Amino acid sequence: MTEYSRMAKGNFTATGTTQVINLPFLPDYVELWNYSNIKTAANNSVARAWWDSKLLDTGNNPTMIEIYNNTGAVVFDTIQTNGISTFSAGLSFQYGVVNQHGSAIGDFAINKAAAAQITTTNAHGLASGDVVIFANLAQTSTTGMQQIAGIPFVVTSTGTTTFTIPWNTNQSNYTAFNTATSTNNVGSYKQVLYPALYAPAVSIISALTLANPMVVSLTMPGNYVVGQEVAFRLPSSWGTTQLNSLPNTLIPGSPIYGYVTAVSASLTTPTITVNINSSAYTAFNSNQVFASYPGEKFPQVVPVGDINSGGWPYTGGALYPSPQFWNGQGNVLLSSINGPGIQGAFSNNTSQGFVIGAGAAAVDVSAAVTMIANTNIVYWHAYAHDIGMP
Repeated sequence: MTEYSRMAKGNFTATGTTQVINLPFLPDYVELWNYSNIKTAANNSVARAWWDSKLLDTGNNPTMIEIYNNTGAVVFDTIQTNGISTFSAGLSFQYGVVNQHGSAIGDFAINKAAAAQITTTNAHGLASGDVVIFANLAQTSTTGMQQIAGIPFVVTSTGTTTFTIPWNTNQSNYTAFNTATSTNNVGSYKQVLYPALYAPAVSIISALTLANPMVVSLTMPGNYVVGQEVAFRLPSSWGTTQLNSLPNTLIPGSPIYGYVTAVSASLTTPTITVNINSSAYTAFNSNQVFASYPGEKFPQVVPVGDINSGGWPYTGGALYPSPQFWNGQGNVLLSSINGPGIQGAFSNNTSQGFVIGAGAAAVDVSAAVTMIANTNIVYWHAYAHDIGMP
């Protein structure tokens, strides 16, 4: 009996990078079929992959690959890593491993640039859209980049050992950092696996373009939408304190709010435009002094209120769609598992499902068939069984 079993199916077009599938349940069995291979006469082959939570191989959860080529032969392979795996976002699973001197990644360096570049000695394994947090960036007692420690940054992967963050370190108070030559601290960073558990989010400001309207650059996407009401919190050392929602010196006790009028399409250089005329305001200052490291006192933009003037449209007889959010897993927007919602309202963006890694792209050399290649159309089935037999 499988009265409470759950199942889902869908398809996607492979992009050559990790594919994340959000589900309203955590699957214990996943199956993939490469439709592009099936329908292409030149290939005349069937490529199938499957993963089962009960498959154990020396502590691993392998993904099994089957490729039936045009001679009828079957190639059967076991992928130990980067195959199919499940995920469940939550605070208890918030961070990945710490990378520092002597770790799997090893030494890393941060240069002085308008978009700071991080160079690692070994492959960093990050994809564009992932988020990292740095710590212990004091090169000596007075030099380093401790000013950016503790800030979540969305990364742009520029190579297997390089990535950039949306922050200008090419300023007088920053010193290029390198764990290999650090005399005071080894330095470290870790990936924030699920940086957007709620949407919209409180965001750290990396830059402000003072104008009418004002453009706000963020260190990671905040899942804002046009019409979202926002407020600002800027410690005095960062300048532009005229934006602070309280106190309002013009009208005491009246918070200063603005509304988002545009959201950038880029998830790795995120910006929002706010209908506040900041042309005459004090300049924003990210050139913070090392000796007065601000700790958690970073400049913030904060969502306030909801947009209750309209929800997601109902068109063509289609079901109301779930809102789409960036959740820190790659450079894409994903549908929430929590169903339809009011645009701009605070939403629970926790997520679960499965991930298809690069290891699923197994190759059958004899038939020149790839399980999943870029632009292939892949169909998937996912199941959660309520009863499992031993």
